[in-house]
Amino acid sequence: MKRTLSTLLLAWAFAALCGCDSKPTVTIICPWSAGGGTDSVSRYFAGALEKELDQRVVVSNKTGGSGATGHTAGANARPDGNTITMITFELSTMKQMGINAPTWEDFRPLLQVNGDAAAILVKNDAPWKSLEEFLDYIKAHPDEVVMTGTATGGAWDLARAGLLEQAGIPIASVTWKPNSGAAPSLIDLLGGHVQAVCCSLPEAKTQLDAGELRALAVMADERLEKYPDIPTAKEQGVDWTAVGWRGLAVPKDTPDDVAQRLSAACQKIAESDGYREFMGKPGYAIEIRGPDEFAQFLAQQDEQWKPIIEAAGYARQR
Repeated sequence: MKRTLSTLLLAWAFAALCGCDSKPTVTIICPWSAGGGTDSVSRYFAGALEKELDQRVVVSNKTGGSGATGHTAGANARPDGNTITMITFELSTMKQMGINAPTWEDFRPLLQVNGDAAAILVKNDAPWKSLEEFLDYIKAHPDEVVMTGTATGGAWDLARAGLLEQAGIPIASVTWKPNSGAAPSLIDLLGGHVQAVCCSLPEAKTQLDAGELRALAVMADERLEKYPDIPTAKEQGVDWTAVGWRGLAVPKDTPDDVAQRLSAACQKIAESDGYREFMGKPGYAIEIRGPDEFAQFLAQQDEQWKPIIEAAGYARQR
């Protein structure tokens, strides 16, 4: 009896020391690899939420399937507020491309936290000084220009496809070289293996600052505050915008009170000086949309990308 009592007391003491009776751990699922931009933003929110919620918050990188693995895990998680997903642009395109993945309607949006517009970049000694000159060259020399920036069907591939479509140029006039991301794509560009790259300006900040690259256009509604000298595609006659975005969401059946508590905490973080400083270092743009506005944006994204995916020949049925 004494031994049993002693054992129980030790177990209780150990539980108290380990915090086993504390609040459950919150997990932020990141559908992309550790070390990338989405991972770094996920980890910032994990650290900040830990303080806001007074709970342990960890990041779990669930990669694979062009983003499908992590997004699916997040959508199928228990709707108790203990699993948050850092959803990304690919959520708007995967299903339409035949990838077995959820859509935004399988989530309850909490907050959009980022949005970086696509841009067209060429070497500084390239013959094209404007988007118009570049597009005119493509028209006159179909199948000659090779571009890269991401995987086939990724955000920046679809951005350039939409730009060409809106400009009345066959998408197939440009060859897209698939790549694992902006960094190796920019190496290809500087090495002369491709003629242009489509990616966000923050991803090319180092090369732009060094004068190695020229940005012909940014696919935003207006010029970016950090890059005021770079004209938009709209200014140059092509009415087209394309934004790679990130946001936080929970499973769709998460109760109102739980979702509202998490959304309020995330918004407080996104509006903080610390977040502005964190995002400012790499040059990422802060784009904040609350739950309702974010849901409207996600619905609009589905509508925007459906015809582009079809025109590019990427549409598949499942």
